[in-house]
Amino acid sequence: MENFCQTIERLAGLLTYDVSAPLLFNSGLFLWLFLLFSLGYALLQNRQTARLIFVTAFSYYFYYKSSGTYFFLLAIVSGADFLIARALHRSVHLAKRRWLVTASIGLNMGLLAYFKYTNFLGEAFAGLLGGSFQPQDIFLPVGISFFTFQSLSYTIDVYRRQITPLRNPLDYFFYVSFFPQLVAGPIVRARDFIPQIRRPLVLSRTMMGETVVLIAAGLLKKAVISDYISVNFVDRVFDNPLLYSGIENLAAVYGYALQIYCDFSGYSDMAIGIALLLGFRFPDNFRSPYQSDSVTAFWRRWHISLSSWLRDYLYISLGGNRKGKLRQYVNLMLTMLLGGLWHGASWNFIAWGGMHGVALALHKWWMQLTHQPRGGSQLKGWRRVGAVLLTFHFVCIAWVFFRSGTFEVAMNVFHQIFTNFHIDVLPQMLAGYATVMSLIAIGFLAHFMPHAWTRRLQAFVSLQPLAVKALLLILVAYIVIQVKGSDVQPFIYFQF
Repeated sequence: MENFCQTIERLAGLLTYDVSAPLLFNSGLFLWLFLLFSLGYALLQNRQTARLIFVTAFSYYFYYKSSGTYFFLLAIVSGADFLIARALHRSVHLAKRRWLVTASIGLNMGLLAYFKYTNFLGEAFAGLLGGSFQPQDIFLPVGISFFTFQSLSYTIDVYRRQITPLRNPLDYFFYVSFFPQLVAGPIVRARDFIPQIRRPLVLSRTMMGETVVLIAAGLLKKAVISDYISVNFVDRVFDNPLLYSGIENLAAVYGYALQIYCDFSGYSDMAIGIALLLGFRFPDNFRSPYQSDSVTAFWRRWHISLSSWLRDYLYISLGGNRKGKLRQYVNLMLTMLLGGLWHGASWNFIAWGGMHGVALALHKWWMQLTHQPRGGSQLKGWRRVGAVLLTFHFVCIAWVFFRSGTFEVAMNVFHQIFTNFHIDVLPQMLAGYATVMSLIAIGFLAHFMPHAWTRRLQAFVSLQPLAVKALLLILVAYIVIQVKGSDVQPFIYFQF
């Protein structure tokens, strides 16, 4: 009886919220929960409304396991924006419609501002006024930046008469809370997702092949490459850059560029793969961003759902390129500064966003000066190689501010690189961090492979029997278990 009670207690502990162990796609608990969920999902395949209720309930539980009782915020945002959108659709008076969309913006941005920026803004105002500010103990709900932006895009699209609002609140709650993209994106637009909600479920062999490759690639990127190089090298250097030579700091900068890409694109791959397994297709969120030959191209390939959101709902709302060249550059700067602030309440993130804003404005100016067509010319040969290298190193320099907790840490990294390089340390570094350096090399090689190779791999996997697909995932899971540390590493973008 005592053993039974202990088992129940352990099970209850696993199924209730633990602030130190949020539910992650790469955790063993999620695997078991997802297997049980998949069984229920299959049983409800032909019962549409029951299936939507089941998935929505699981999504809210998933969010509870990530942020505890703050799941009620998800319900508040969903309920309020559903009602606001219905009122927007019925209203014909422009003043009322503007008031309603302002209410939606106020609700979503107000929640985001309170949970994410209260301490930052308080400290900033206190500094300006010469006073002091006592930071508040405010818990940041996981993924609040993602689901508020997603819900806000819906009400803005209804306001612009670009979509018709949903009639059934269940459909909207399902859309906002759908667990594969709930806590770290991608930010899925209503116009892309809503038409799929009540469509008959179809999972073709091609879709199954894509699913297996996406989930396997995501696990390898996140749990093998990103986590390993982070724990065993990158974090150590950025925690105290002055303890390491310049060449080690430079290697850590390159390592972080790969780490954040593998971490975030790995999560996106798994989210897109899991959604596809359930019969829903998400748009791509990454397209080999380090292959970009300009900063403009980089933002068309990196975190595409956010960059396109900022373009459509912020940059265009500010006036875009419709109010003259100077205003266009100002709008680019404002968009990227706010995009940097979206990532975190820190001057480092604002500096990171500002650097990209300046680079985008300069590239736009250069394109106009040289009369290049919209989207830029297609560089070939060594000119493209040079442009890719230049863009990549600019992005890496900006990543230093993104990764460093303070400007002091960022300056220390640059100080070591430019004044204490010590090329003679290279053999020792390669020998001492052989596995790390190998994974960095493998990660970049995989990143620069032609896209056609990925499509061929998906086509090949699609042709294999189900047993072979399952064995492939089991093999990847085995590799992850062998490589990962004792603790599951959270996704970087959970903090945003």
